[in-house]
Formats: sequence, C-alpha cells, structure tokens
Amino acid sequence: MFTYKYPRPAVTVDAILISKKNSVLLIQRGGEPFKDKWALPGGFIELDESLEDACHRELEEETGIRVGEITQFKAYGSVDRDPRGRTISVIFYSFQEEESVPAAGDDAADAQWFALDHLPELAFDHQIILDEFKAEVLTTD
Repeated sequence: MFTYKYPRPAVTVDAILISKKNSVLLIQRGGEPFKDKWALPGGFIELDESLEDACHRELEEETGIRVGEITQFKAYGSVDRDPRGRTISVIFYSFQEEESVPAAGDDAADAQWFALDHLPELAFDHQIILDEFKAEVLTTD
C-alpha cells in the first residue's frame, strides 16, 4: 500500500431526510462528542465504499430506515467543525412520502422526526447545514 506523507482528513457522510410534513429525521447522539445532542444521521465512510453507499449504510445503521435514491447536496469542511479532528462531510438528501418509524441503532440513542421550524439544539454544524439546505433546496411559494 502506498504511504502518503501528508496528513489526511477523515471523511463522513450525513443524510437529510425530509418528509411531506416538512419534517427532518434526526438522531440523538449516544456518545461523545455532543452526547445527547441531536444530529443528522451519518458517520465515517469505509475505505472500500462509495459516498452514496456509506450514506445508505449509516442511515440504516442509525435509524433502521432504507431509502432509494439520494442526491448530493454539499460538502462541509470547516477546520474546527469536529472536535475529534479534521473532518470533511458530504451531505446527501432524499424526500420521503411517509415518515417511516425510525429505530435507533449503532451509536444513536434515539431517532425522531422533527418539524423543520421546531428543531432541537443540533450537534456539530448541522444547524448551518439545515439552514443552507432550506434556503437552497426547499422553496416557498
């Protein structure tokens, strides 16, 4: 295996699931950092999987929910966005007809749907991500 002399950041994926009721699916973090805070479902990619596959896997592991097509939104990479170290997150989204009942799993203590206009305090930079998503993807007539 090739050895690279420069430090490399970690790469994560996060999922934004939006229901017809204008709700978003969040998980309550079961561990540090931000234990007990709410966040988008997601996590670290495996070295042998695509970003999309990682997003599908993390979503299912943390919420028990499987979705079909996902669309890439943006990547976030502020230097201090994760206290564990340099992390770049690629965000995907999907619109859902129904609010499937989530079952918290893996490192999620809970999983629930929240109205986009009544969100709990969010971990990491997930409030910024959702604010930008609402402004750039969700439109109001």
